[in-house]
Amino acid sequence: MSSGTTSLGWLLQATRGVPIVFVNVADPVGSGFVDSLSRPGGNATGFMQFEYSLSGKWLEVLKQIAPDVTRAAVLRDAAVPSGIGQFAVIQSVAPSVGLEVKPINMRSAAEMQGDIAAFARSPTGGLVVTSGSPSLHHRELIIALAARHKLPAVYYRRYFVTSGGLISYGPDLADQYRRAAGYADRILKGEKPADLPVQAPTKYELVVNLKTARALGLEVPPMLLARADEVIE
Repeated sequence: MSSGTTSLGWLLQATRGVPIVFVNVADPVGSGFVDSLSRPGGNATGFMQFEYSLSGKWLEVLKQIAPDVTRAAVLRDAAVPSGIGQFAVIQSVAPSVGLEVKPINMRSAAEMQGDIAAFARSPTGGLVVTSGSPSLHHRELIIALAARHKLPAVYYRRYFVTSGGLISYGPDLADQYRRAAGYADRILKGEKPADLPVQAPTKYELVVNLKTARALGLEVPPMLLARADEVIE
């Protein structure tokens, strides 16, 4: 079993014969890991991190928790297909929610600090943090920069919020691991990964940090709180 895009890439470089069940992979087709979602065609199958359409939901969540925001800096990894795909969806959805979006590449900590500081000099700004290895690597820095510059931020995974981020909306990873165990069992009983379709998440979670909201001067709408799967006091 493999978790994450990077580790799956390494495993497939090592073997094209041993069956692999993966979870939490951003774009298995775009990354060349499988031929298609319905017919993977090789020795790997599993559960993708999300469908790109999820990216548009982050803008909606940002407007719901911070209605005054009119601009959003989108932190992305432009070096991989998933970073490009996520921003493309965000850019297409932005006009419908009344937001202007600006990409910020996560190439280095110093560059990211400078770009976020420059973005924050103008008012009514917020952040959208997309999925990717750099956002995970720079997690503490990104959370700290959002707090320092008073930027409401939406993240793709709950552990950003448990570490002090404002709000997250994304797939339930525990559910993916449970479903992956079922695939592993089927393969051990003789089925081939090539014949088992890659599946998208079916369970998502919304997590809100009220302490961070208060520090930003935000009042979380009751309807958003009612929808939340977890509220951190």
